[in-house]
Amino acid sequence: MDKFLVKRALGDRLGKSEERNVGEEQDQTGEGPAVLEGEEGSSRKRPRRETAEDGVSSAGPRWRHIRAQGLDCDYTVLFGRAEADEIFQQLEKEVEYFTGALTRVQVFGKWHDVPRKQATYGDAGVTYSFSGLTLSPKPWIPILERIRDRVSWATGKTFNFVLVNRYKDGFDHIGEHRDDERELDPRSPIASVSFGACRDFFFRHKDSRGKSPAQRVEAVRLQLAHGSLLLMNPPTNTNWYHSLPVRKKILAPRVNLTFRNILLTKKFQRKSGGRRTVTQSYSFAVQLSSWSHDRAFVSPDSGKTVYSTDSESY
Repeated sequence: MDKFLVKRALGDRLGKSEERNVGEEQDQTGEGPAVLEGEEGSSRKRPRRETAEDGVSSAGPRWRHIRAQGLDCDYTVLFGRAEADEIFQQLEKEVEYFTGALTRVQVFGKWHDVPRKQATYGDAGVTYSFSGLTLSPKPWIPILERIRDRVSWATGKTFNFVLVNRYKDGFDHIGEHRDDERELDPRSPIASVSFGACRDFFFRHKDSRGKSPAQRVEAVRLQLAHGSLLLMNPPTNTNWYHSLPVRKKILAPRVNLTFRNILLTKKFQRKSGGRRTVTQSYSFAVQLSSWSHDRAFVSPDSGKTVYSTDSESY
């Protein structure tokens, strides 16, 4: 079963961290999250088990709601285990990841390999910025269209861009970051679909970061099942950073797809005969050249120091 560890907001109150464990240890079978019956503070009842197929029906997904201070997320198992296995194998065969210079970033004058594989796909005409370069995503391939369309069916939202991250094992990771909001549709959620190994996923409130935080808001820890969808609704991305820390004991790969709906900037260019074309631009949140030492932090539970910007992290 999935394990949802939701740490309560403390506000300005100081004291020992308290953690609410909703569910049992993830067994990596692809089952959906356990549901804790009864309110906090009452006697706990045994979590009710549900299979991945329980979260998928023709009537629509069965959502679990995750709420904290300024955090609004919804979770469901969108693909049953057999279909998720099939999709994972197709992703492994068909996604074309960045190569060459796009797999490295410069930090304080030194070049480092990005600790995961990345690829971008999107609508025709979309452009985005990557480490100071203006690039175009690859056109949608059938397997990504299939996942995108299922997400749209489940959420009622459309998406025109996806970032694919592949984590080969528990050493691959992503640091604490927020997605760049300047080009994101503020009305649209960010849809995160996971396939493969279960990994810890953390949210940290923006005011609780650093050595002298403005307030004490405890982190939210999730484990996301194979075939699951986590919908990060506004204003989650404004208030909370998220990360996928190192987990040395994880040996299996994980592929994550984050679907976004981006705002389109119209740049009219004159062509022969007075015709105009529209270029859609998206400043993608992977601009890694403006890091600073005051943005260093220790990744939750890993003890590994990483660096982040308000856009993306190494």
